Amino acid sequence: MNTQTLTIISHIGEDAINDAIALIRAADEGHDAEVAVSGKVLTIKHNIAPSILPTILEKLAGLGLDYSTIAPSSKKLFIADMDSTIISCECLDELADFAGKKEQVSAITERAMAGELNFETALKERVMMLKGLSMDALQECFDERVSLNEGAVEMVTGLKEAGAYCALVSGGFKFFTERVRDWVGFDEDNSNEFIYENNALSGEVKMPILGKEAKLSRLEYLCETKGIDAKDAIAIGDGANDLMMIERAGLGVAYMAKPIVAARAPARIVSGNLISVLGFCGFKI
Repeated sequence: MNTQTLTIISHIGEDAINDAIALIRAADEGHDAEVAVSGKVLTIKHNIAPSILPTILEKLAGLGLDYSTIAPSSKKLFIADMDSTIISCECLDELADFAGKKEQVSAITERAMAGELNFETALKERVMMLKGLSMDALQECFDERVSLNEGAVEMVTGLKEAGAYCALVSGGFKFFTERVRDWVGFDEDNSNEFIYENNALSGEVKMPILGKEAKLSRLEYLCETKGIDAKDAIAIGDGANDLMMIERAGLGVAYMAKPIVAARAPARIVSGNLISVLGFCGFKI
């Protein structure tokens, strides 16, 4: 049986780390798991059987612990979803509140992010419901509703200081991604674009729509043009349209994710603190 490395991060104190050590050692019967603790980060080498590892990982998440099954190493590319990943809200849902349609739009968003609806169709339907909303309302939405998730700036700053190129790639809209890009410090942003008429939303989206295939394509394009192997890339997101890039990257991270994403990503953040990404890369946090 091959020895595996598990990185576990606790933002809730040492007791949780001790609970994790006990859990891993109990599951790693017949072996002496090698443990190293540095700050909030526990690195543990184990021989847990693949058949029971998913159950152990779910228990770690249940304890409020973030984890990665990928051996820690510095990365050269970071590509991130925006809504409900870098920022705490879904921008279209918040915009819909200004149009008096938040409940209807949010219901579609939830199903699309869970993989129950076609992303492009769901996006077009939601934007059409916002027809006539003014540019002033978009700016008011950004100013009043958009906030960063914990650790966003520290994460991107740390990755860039270590030499990583950081790209924001979103199924959301340029109006918001360009502002978040500058706020957090990303090197670039990629997203969809509204079509405007008389300084208001026309209800239509500029084609082609950036969805899951486009997110994957951007990751692969950046790897190719910058001479980066995909194993040296990090991809992070919360919804079904992030899965392709998460599964392609060397370190794929599910952030407060829908079940379909959490079950298939090799790394998972349940604490809400994005700085865990630095811990997954081997940095002290």
